[in-house]
Amino acid sequence: MRLRNIRGSREAIAESPFVVHGETGQKGNWKALFGNDGPVYIEIGMGKGQFLMAQAKLHPDRNYVGIEKYSSVLLRAIEKQQQEQLPNVRLIRMEAEYITDVFEKKEAAGIYLNFSDPWPKDRHAKRRLTSRQFLKRYEQIIEPGGIVQFKTDNTALFDFSLEEAKAAGWELLCCTRDLHKDRTLSAGNIMTEYEERFSAAGNPICMMRIKPRPEM
Repeated sequence: MRLRNIRGSREAIAESPFVVHGETGQKGNWKALFGNDGPVYIEIGMGKGQFLMAQAKLHPDRNYVGIEKYSSVLLRAIEKQQQEQLPNVRLIRMEAEYITDVFEKKEAAGIYLNFSDPWPKDRHAKRRLTSRQFLKRYEQIIEPGGIVQFKTDNTALFDFSLEEAKAAGWELLCCTRDLHKDRTLSAGNIMTEYEERFSAAGNPICMMRIKPRPEM
Protein backbone atom coordinates (compact mmCIF):
# COMPACT_ATOMS: atom_id res chain seq x y z
CA MET A 1 0.00 0.00 0.00
CA ARG A 2 1.25 3.43 -0.86
CA LEU A 3 2.01 5.86 1.93
CA ARG A 4 -0.16 8.91 1.61
CA ASN A 5 1.04 11.19 4.39
CA ILE A 6 4.60 12.28 5.03
CA ARG A 7 5.06 15.42 7.06
CA GLY A 8 6.41 18.24 4.93
CA SER A 9 5.80 16.47 1.60
CA ARG A 10 3.48 19.15 0.25
CA GLU A 11 5.95 21.88 1.17
CA ALA A 12 8.81 19.99 -0.49
CA ILE A 13 6.73 19.55 -3.64
CA ALA A 14 5.86 23.25 -3.72
CA GLU A 15 9.53 24.18 -3.54
CA SER A 16 10.88 21.62 -6.01
CA PRO A 17 12.19 22.93 -9.35
CA PHE A 18 11.38 19.56 -10.93
CA VAL A 19 7.65 19.86 -10.27
CA VAL A 20 5.49 21.84 -12.69
CA HIS A 21 3.13 24.16 -10.85
CA GLY A 22 0.20 25.87 -12.52
CA GLU A 23 0.22 22.93 -14.90
CA THR A 24 -2.88 24.02 -16.82
CA GLY A 25 -0.85 27.00 -18.00
CA GLN A 26 1.48 24.58 -19.81
CA LYS A 27 -1.24 23.25 -22.08
CA GLY A 28 0.13 23.40 -25.60
CA ASN A 29 3.54 24.56 -24.38
CA TRP A 30 5.28 21.44 -23.12
CA LYS A 31 7.98 21.40 -25.78
CA ALA A 32 8.73 25.03 -24.98
CA LEU A 33 9.04 24.14 -21.31
CA PHE A 34 11.58 21.44 -22.13
CA GLY A 35 13.31 23.79 -24.58
CA ASN A 36 13.37 21.35 -27.49
CA ASP A 37 11.16 19.75 -30.16
CA GLY A 38 11.42 16.23 -28.77
CA PRO A 39 8.24 14.17 -28.38
CA VAL A 40 6.46 14.26 -25.04
CA TYR A 41 5.61 11.01 -23.25
CA ILE A 42 3.43 10.76 -20.14
CA GLU A 43 3.39 8.23 -17.34
CA ILE A 44 0.19 8.36 -15.31
CA GLY A 45 0.64 7.04 -11.79
CA MET A 46 4.43 7.05 -11.95
CA GLY A 47 5.01 5.95 -8.36
CA LYS A 48 8.57 6.63 -7.22
CA GLY A 49 9.75 7.35 -10.75
CA GLN A 50 11.96 4.33 -11.47
CA PHE A 51 10.35 3.54 -14.84
CA LEU A 52 10.04 7.17 -15.94
CA MET A 53 13.65 8.03 -15.24
CA ALA A 54 15.00 4.85 -16.77
CA GLN A 55 13.09 5.73 -19.94
CA ALA A 56 14.42 9.28 -19.84
CA LYS A 57 18.03 8.07 -19.58
CA LEU A 58 17.51 5.54 -22.35
CA HIS A 59 15.91 8.14 -24.65
CA PRO A 60 17.52 11.54 -24.01
CA ASP A 61 15.92 12.87 -27.20
CA ARG A 62 12.46 12.43 -25.69
CA ASN A 63 10.70 14.38 -22.95
CA TYR A 64 8.88 12.71 -20.07
CA VAL A 65 6.15 13.99 -17.78
CA GLY A 66 5.32 11.95 -14.69
CA ILE A 67 1.90 12.33 -13.06
CA GLU A 68 1.28 11.21 -9.49
CA LYS A 69 -1.61 12.12 -7.20
CA TYR A 70 -0.13 11.14 -3.84
CA SER A 71 2.20 13.72 -2.34
CA SER A 72 4.23 11.23 -0.33
CA VAL A 73 4.89 9.09 -3.42
CA LEU A 74 5.72 12.09 -5.57
CA LEU A 75 8.22 13.13 -2.92
CA ARG A 76 10.17 9.90 -3.55
CA ALA A 77 10.29 10.67 -7.26
CA ILE A 78 11.55 14.17 -6.50
CA GLU A 79 14.33 12.71 -4.36
CA LYS A 80 15.29 10.37 -7.21
CA GLN A 81 15.30 13.24 -9.70
CA GLN A 82 17.44 15.32 -7.36
CA GLN A 83 20.05 12.59 -7.71
CA GLU A 84 19.60 12.01 -11.44
CA GLN A 85 19.15 15.66 -12.55
CA LEU A 86 17.61 14.53 -15.84
CA PRO A 87 16.85 17.52 -18.09
CA ASN A 88 14.07 15.69 -19.94
CA VAL A 89 11.92 14.91 -16.89
CA ARG A 90 9.19 16.98 -15.25
CA LEU A 91 6.74 15.93 -12.54
CA ILE A 92 3.17 16.92 -11.71
CA ARG A 93 0.99 16.28 -8.69
CA MET A 94 -2.55 15.96 -10.02
CA GLU A 95 -5.55 13.70 -10.56
CA ALA A 96 -5.43 11.93 -13.92
CA GLU A 97 -9.03 12.82 -14.79
CA TYR A 98 -7.92 16.42 -15.49
CA ILE A 99 -5.31 15.43 -18.07
CA THR A 100 -7.10 17.19 -20.93
CA ASP A 101 -6.79 20.45 -18.98
CA VAL A 102 -3.00 20.06 -18.96
CA PHE A 103 -2.19 18.71 -22.43
CA GLU A 104 -3.36 20.11 -25.75
CA LYS A 105 -4.89 18.01 -28.51
CA LYS A 106 -2.32 15.68 -30.10
CA GLU A 107 0.41 16.97 -27.74
CA ALA A 108 1.49 13.60 -26.31
CA ALA A 109 3.48 11.04 -28.30
CA GLY A 110 2.56 8.19 -25.96
CA ILE A 111 1.19 7.28 -22.54
CA TYR A 112 2.37 4.68 -20.02
CA LEU A 113 0.04 3.12 -17.44
CA ASN A 114 1.94 0.89 -15.04
CA PHE A 115 0.21 -1.15 -12.33
CA SER A 116 -2.70 1.24 -12.02
CA ASP A 117 -5.18 1.10 -9.15
CA PRO A 118 -7.68 -1.66 -10.10
CA TRP A 119 -10.66 0.00 -8.39
CA PRO A 120 -12.20 -3.49 -7.89
CA LYS A 121 -15.78 -2.43 -7.16
CA ASP A 122 -18.01 -2.29 -10.24
CA ARG A 123 -19.39 1.12 -9.33
CA HIS A 124 -15.87 2.53 -9.58
CA ALA A 125 -15.14 1.10 -13.04
CA LYS A 126 -15.03 4.52 -14.72
CA ARG A 127 -12.17 5.51 -12.38
CA ARG A 128 -9.90 2.81 -13.81
CA LEU A 129 -7.22 4.38 -15.99
CA THR A 130 -8.06 1.99 -18.83
CA SER A 131 -11.81 2.64 -18.77
CA ARG A 132 -13.48 3.95 -21.90
CA GLN A 133 -13.92 7.28 -20.11
CA PHE A 134 -10.15 7.62 -19.71
CA LEU A 135 -9.46 6.27 -23.20
CA LYS A 136 -11.62 9.08 -24.55
CA ARG A 137 -9.42 11.58 -22.70
CA TYR A 138 -6.23 9.98 -24.03
CA GLU A 139 -7.62 10.02 -27.55
CA GLN A 140 -7.85 13.79 -27.32
CA ILE A 141 -4.26 14.43 -26.26
CA ILE A 142 -2.36 11.69 -28.09
CA GLU A 143 -0.89 12.34 -31.52
CA PRO A 144 -1.82 10.24 -34.59
CA GLY A 145 -0.14 6.86 -34.23
CA GLY A 146 0.55 7.45 -30.54
CA ILE A 147 0.47 4.39 -28.30
CA VAL A 148 -0.84 3.66 -24.81
CA GLN A 149 1.09 0.90 -23.04
CA PHE A 150 -0.48 -0.78 -20.01
CA LYS A 151 1.08 -3.27 -17.59
CA THR A 152 -0.54 -5.00 -14.61
CA ASP A 153 -0.46 -8.20 -12.61
CA ASN A 154 -4.23 -7.99 -12.06
CA THR A 155 -5.84 -10.34 -14.60
CA ALA A 156 -9.37 -9.07 -13.92
CA LEU A 157 -8.25 -5.51 -14.63
CA PHE A 158 -6.43 -6.69 -17.74
CA ASP A 159 -9.54 -8.45 -19.05
CA PHE A 160 -11.57 -5.32 -18.35
CA SER A 161 -8.98 -3.19 -20.15
CA LEU A 162 -9.06 -5.35 -23.27
CA GLU A 163 -12.85 -5.13 -23.35
CA GLU A 164 -12.83 -1.37 -22.84
CA ALA A 165 -10.26 -0.81 -25.60
CA LYS A 166 -12.41 -2.82 -28.00
CA ALA A 167 -15.58 -0.99 -26.97
CA ALA A 168 -13.83 2.36 -27.40
CA GLY A 169 -12.72 1.42 -30.91
CA TRP A 170 -9.00 1.30 -30.16
CA GLU A 171 -6.66 -0.97 -32.08
CA LEU A 172 -4.88 -3.73 -30.13
CA LEU A 173 -1.27 -3.76 -31.31
CA CYS A 174 0.07 -6.48 -29.03
CA CYS A 175 -0.93 -8.38 -25.92
CA THR A 176 0.65 -10.85 -23.53
CA ARG A 177 -0.41 -12.40 -20.24
CA ASP A 178 3.13 -13.30 -19.22
CA LEU A 179 5.45 -10.53 -20.34
CA HIS A 180 8.63 -11.90 -18.82
CA LYS A 181 8.24 -15.19 -20.71
CA ASP A 182 7.53 -13.46 -24.02
CA ARG A 183 10.96 -13.12 -25.58
CA THR A 184 9.80 -10.61 -28.19
CA LEU A 185 7.73 -8.26 -26.04
CA SER A 186 10.04 -8.45 -23.04
CA ALA A 187 13.03 -7.22 -25.07
CA GLY A 188 13.99 -3.84 -23.66
CA ASN A 189 11.33 -4.01 -20.95
CA ILE A 190 11.90 -1.58 -18.10
CA MET A 191 10.48 -2.71 -14.78
CA THR A 192 8.76 -0.52 -12.23
CA GLU A 193 9.19 -0.99 -8.49
CA TYR A 194 5.86 -2.84 -8.39
CA GLU A 195 6.81 -5.04 -11.33
CA GLU A 196 10.00 -6.14 -9.62
CA ARG A 197 8.06 -7.02 -6.49
CA PHE A 198 5.18 -8.80 -8.23
CA SER A 199 7.34 -10.79 -10.63
CA ALA A 200 9.66 -11.83 -7.79
CA ALA A 201 6.57 -13.22 -6.05
CA GLY A 202 5.81 -15.31 -9.12
CA ASN A 203 2.99 -13.19 -10.50
CA PRO A 204 2.84 -13.11 -14.32
CA ILE A 205 2.81 -9.61 -15.77
CA CYS A 206 0.18 -8.72 -18.36
CA MET A 207 0.94 -6.08 -20.98
CA MET A 208 -0.84 -4.56 -23.93
CA ARG A 209 -0.23 -1.74 -26.37
CA ILE A 210 -3.16 0.02 -28.00
CA LYS A 211 -3.72 3.05 -30.17
CA PRO A 212 -6.74 5.01 -31.37
CA ARG A 213 -7.95 3.99 -34.79
CA PRO A 214 -7.30 6.62 -37.46
CA GLU A 215 -10.15 9.04 -38.04
CA MET A 216 -12.06 8.22 -41.20
